[in-house]
Amino acid sequence: MRLKSEIWVKAYLRRCQFNGAAGVVARHGDDDAGAIFIKVVRADRTASVFSPAPAGLDDADVDRRWVSRFKSGFVPEAEAEALLKREAEFDSDIWVVEIEDREGRNFLGDELMA
Repeated sequence: MRLKSEIWVKAYLRRCQFNGAAGVVARHGDDDAGAIFIKVVRADRTASVFSPAPAGLDDADVDRRWVSRFKSGFVPEAEAEALLKREAEFDSDIWVVEIEDREGRNFLGDELMA
């Protein structure tokens, strides 16, 4: 059984804080099952976005898995914001977690799919 979105977000923010990055909930989605999007912003104001992996990949239906939304990794922050705006228009229940880290670390570890 997958953790509720709200609990996962709180734990993720603690992981980021423990590792020296600042994180905030930029958009609060559905507490139980809202899709979570993670935006990582570097010091140069470029950003990357990670979204849930499609269902059916490995064990994405049980554990959360993530995919990068930009092939180049980091893009201008305005481009990342435009993507998140489109996603929110499509699904009003999404979460957006914004992490500011000078090095652009995402803290997703093994949860990130290539």
